Amino acid sequence: MSASLKHTPLAQTHIAAGARMVDFGGWDMPLAYGSQIEEHHAVRQDAGMFDVSHMQNVEVTGPAARAYLRRLVANDVNKLTVPGKALYSCMLNPQGGVIDDLIIYFFAEDTWRVVVNAGTAPKDVAWMRRVAQAEGFDVTITPRTDLAMIAVQGPNARAKVWSARPDWQAPSAPLAPFNAVQLADDVLVARTGYTGEDGFEIVLPAAHAVTLWQDLVAAGVRPCGLGARDTLRLEAGMNLYGQDMDELTLPAEAGLTWTVGLKDAERQFIGRDALAAFSLPVTFLGLKLSERGVMRSHMTVHTPHGTGETTSGTMSPTLGVSIAFARLPQGVAPGDSVEIDIRGKRVPAVVCKLPFVRNGKAVELT
Repeated sequence: MSASLKHTPLAQTHIAAGARMVDFGGWDMPLAYGSQIEEHHAVRQDAGMFDVSHMQNVEVTGPAARAYLRRLVANDVNKLTVPGKALYSCMLNPQGGVIDDLIIYFFAEDTWRVVVNAGTAPKDVAWMRRVAQAEGFDVTITPRTDLAMIAVQGPNARAKVWSARPDWQAPSAPLAPFNAVQLADDVLVARTGYTGEDGFEIVLPAAHAVTLWQDLVAAGVRPCGLGARDTLRLEAGMNLYGQDMDELTLPAEAGLTWTVGLKDAERQFIGRDALAAFSLPVTFLGLKLSERGVMRSHMTVHTPHGTGETTSGTMSPTLGVSIAFARLPQGVAPGDSVEIDIRGKRVPAVVCKLPFVRNGKAVELT
């Protein structure tokens, strides 16, 4: 293990299983345990799991927690009234740029949890504390460094979790998507994920992570690395922070307008004024390559309305062709033909709606 990188509680377990480890946002993480393609298909067809313990769980507690979060993030946490309900949102800077995308869980009026990305966690926590202090919100911001997080994804994921932990079935079986339940021993089971498949994201004490991982392997869940996670999230039309958006990107430029809550005209969330003053010159859509080749990020897209740029691209194991996200000029629409500059050669592609894949099957793209 690299001494210069951070390590999750499962790092030695990954190495013992023969995982190829890579630097991901300062963390030593498994890229793959063997065949990345087989890991991808395991999630689409059965059940796979990912160590996502590098992601930061942050508790927001105190009497002003709801008011604070309504100010802090672009989506409106007033949508959350049932304990365990979750909400996806962007946290914006005053210029409307995306500081991070995150998930917020509501448990009680004075008890919330925010899950942020690994690479942005230090700046996120610093920003959260700065806003609370500067604007006088009576809240406490507590990063939980004692927890691990395992995502179990796929059509058989929930059944295999229950096989490994039968006592979790009764409380977690009724969960609708984007809902969670808190169990004994500081365990959180959430019906969320980053793959376009059903499953759970499980937060638990770090000391219990290896045992759960090993029990899930025994239940038939395949360990998967970052490589499969990236192809899965791309097929599912899910953005990656730092790749598809950053602090210079407005939500609309990353296809995330749906995460901005504007119904309450009185709610002045950070960045709202900047969004209102902005006229969007681009649209965020998918691309499917029509010939052989692989699209990657930062490739030029030639359209009848001007040029655009890919933000993420890969070879889709499910579709058998290359797919990508792209920021394209206004006027470009699903079904349009465009050309991608791949190493100096223009390769034809079709503009698509997102996602490319849902519940293991290709969706109608135009």
